[in-house]
Order: sequence, then C-alpha cells, then structure tokens
Amino acid sequence: DPLPDSVVLWTRLAPAPLADSGLGGMPERAYTVQWQVAEDERFRRIVSSGETRAVPDSAHSVHPEVSGLRPGADYYYRFRVQGHVSPVGRTRTAPARGSSPEAFSFAFASCQSYTNGHYTAQAHLAQEDLDLVVFLGDYIYEYGETGSIGRPHVPAWETESLTDYRIRHAQYKSDPDLQAAHAAFPWALVFDDHEVENNWADDIPEDGGDSEEFLRRRARAFRAYYENMPMRAAQRPDGPNVQMFRRLAFGDLLDLHLLDARQYRDNQVGDDQHGDPDRTILGERQRRWLTAGLTGSGARWNVLGQQVFFSQRDFVDGDGTNFSNDAWDAYRVERDAIRDVLATGPSNPVVITGDVHANYVVDVKADFDDPDSATVATELVGTSFTSGGDGADNGPDDAVQLRENPHIKMINRRRGYVRNTVTPTEWTADYRVVDRVSEPGAPIRDLARYTIEDGRPGAIGPGSRA
Repeated sequence: DPLPDSVVLWTRLAPAPLADSGLGGMPERAYTVQWQVAEDERFRRIVSSGETRAVPDSAHSVHPEVSGLRPGADYYYRFRVQGHVSPVGRTRTAPARGSSPEAFSFAFASCQSYTNGHYTAQAHLAQEDLDLVVFLGDYIYEYGETGSIGRPHVPAWETESLTDYRIRHAQYKSDPDLQAAHAAFPWALVFDDHEVENNWADDIPEDGGDSEEFLRRRARAFRAYYENMPMRAAQRPDGPNVQMFRRLAFGDLLDLHLLDARQYRDNQVGDDQHGDPDRTILGERQRRWLTAGLTGSGARWNVLGQQVFFSQRDFVDGDGTNFSNDAWDAYRVERDAIRDVLATGPSNPVVITGDVHANYVVDVKADFDDPDSATVATELVGTSFTSGGDGADNGPDDAVQLRENPHIKMINRRRGYVRNTVTPTEWTADYRVVDRVSEPGAPIRDLARYTIEDGRPGAIGPGSRA
C-alpha cells in the first residue's frame, strides 16, 4: 500500500516454511530484525533503516512502515537477522499529493491455486515495469487438494486451525516466482472467499453451520493472512474483524477504492430474492464510505478494486434468466445504486474484478436490460493466475453469455493478468496470457488490447460491439 512518503515492508523468518508447528522452523522466542531502505540496489545510498521485533505470536513476521521517503521514487530494501541477509526487494512510493503524473502503470490479478498450476504468469509479471500490483482475492485456497501436476496442498486437508492456515500461506509464499513478483513492486491486496472458506458471507459459513464457530475460524484465517501479507497496521485484524476497505491515491490521476465484498454481505440466495432492496454486499458503513469517496474524488480516473462480477450476467438463452448467486447480480438493488453513483459522481469510473477465472471486457450500462441505454462505466475482469488449470480461449457457455449480454465485449479463459497504463487522456488495458500452467515455462503473449478514452465510458478494442 504505497503512499507518497511511505511504504510498508514485509518479511517472515521461516527457515523451514512447512514445519508442522506452523512457525516455519523458528524457535518460540523473539528475534531482532534490522531493515534498510536505499536509493540503489547496492545500498551505497541508504536513506532509512531501523529495527523491529519478530515474535512467535506473529509467526515471526514483520511489517515495518517506513516514512520520510520521496514521492514517486524507486527504493530497494533488505533485512538482516543474526548474520543472515535477505534477498533485495524493490518498491516504489506513490506520486505526490496534488501532483499530475503523466502516466501510472499497474497490473491486476487474482486466484492463484497452487495445485492447479505453476506460477508462470507471476514469473512474467515480475519482469514488467509497473508502479503497483493489485491482487483481488483468492491468494490461497483452503481445500485439501492434491491436483494433477505434482503440487499437492500442504497440509493435505482443508485448512481450519491457525497452524493449518500458516502452513498453507508458507507453501504459497515458498514459490520462487511469486516471491519474485512480490520483490519487484509494491502490492495492494484484498481477500475474497478462499482465504477463509469457499463462499462464506459475513458470519455464515458455506454449509450454513454455526456462526460462532465460523467466526473463530475466520479470526484464525485473518490472522494468518495478515501475518503473510505486506499490509499496514491499519489492516491488522481484531479477532474475526478487519478493516480491509481503503483508498489509495496516485496524484490527481487515479484514486483506487479497494472494497471488501465478503465481510458485510448478506448470504447467497436464489434468483427470486436477488431483487430484495434490503440485501447488501457492502454493508451500510462501507457503502457510505464508497459513495462519499466517489462523489468527492478529484482524480481523473476512479477505480473500484473488488472481487466479484459487478455487471449483469445472464447465463440462459432466450426469455428465461439465470444469474450468479456469488456476484453483484445477487444484490441487484445495491449494485444499481452504486452504478448510478458511478454515472453521476466520479470522473472516468473503471471497475476491476477477479474471481471468475476468465477475462471479460464489459460496458456498465445505465440499464442492463436496455442495450441502447448509456454506458456509464467500464468493467475489466481479469482471469486467474492458475485457478482452473490451463484454461481455453472459450468455454461452453460463452456464446450464450455474449448473446444474452450485449454489454459484454469479450470473454477468454486463458490464464494471466491485466496490465494497465493510465494517462490523463487514455487507459490502455493489455490482457496478457499464457497457454498453459500445467507445466512451467510457457511464454506470455498479448491476447487483446482495449482502450478507454477520458470522458468516454466503455472500452474500445477487438470484439467491440456498438
């Protein structure tokens, strides 16, 4: 979460990451960790340094927040403990408040099942030149899967205890390609469901079971998540609760509104209840925060970084309808209210989305049932890093989706990420994909490029439909 004068650094001491204790092979005592930040990779121009304590209660993770840095600048950082020196990481501060950047580059991604694929896309991501990576959820998966590519989950069962979650995070973080992507850029992260349990909603587990026990599990999952993420103290959980929605500003060019679509949502229900005006995916406090932030924003571009499909998506041909229960369609009245805010409040609203393991480009319509209604915003949906396996160019229901949803311009089910270059006049989205994750080493290619013009909602590119 870079600020103009500050970054948060992260590391964890774990010489044996998959140790059964969940403490990464560390003794149950505290260690002093030294950190340094420099303007050069060889640390000849050190600009900040300090010490912090790595304690067993936090699985020997540390999150030093470094301030007093120059805005819009690259920095290098490293850690030292008892003679051991970490690899060098690179980060970048946000542009100065009130400045007018000529460009801002970032990628967004989601859904990186360890058992479903090798982290080839993350390796390619690490080679990009970016100001930020935005991760939109499903950093880990809780299942006890073995998969078919020789990357079985550890532990071999579904994660429920704090130790389970710590080991699962350690397994994912042990991948060198994911490490390289973290070491190359600052990240801004939000969770979705699999960091805790599939399809959870507020205090309700997937099976609709005991809420009190689920909240205890949620607290354990949140604790391990924070221990393993480069997040500020403001995102440290308090038991089963965490302040995840927040806002990052990048000069007057872009405001990034990061949402939490899990912690306050009503439970999933069938189509016949999707139109209930009392249903919420944001909760009242977050909805008011988002509305105020959008209407009060002075940025040229306003981005909603969030988890599940925002626009209407009908899966049934002809007169019938069938909408996802795990998307904003299931909270239709609130979704339409936020859409109306996007239409009248902020400059150049763009929604970025993960979750569905597919690339989409979507016009957000003033009335989704009227293809001739105004386009009020753009939704860019990114595919998964690995979840779902190798993927394909098209799925069996994609032709139906395109017929039933004229506002959807493109669907593709390869794996990868979306690279974005934002200027005062134009947003360019490059959909970057690999053809296989079942084995390592696949090259990356540009699937498609879409552009959004300042003051003109809707993306223009291959497959665009009038």
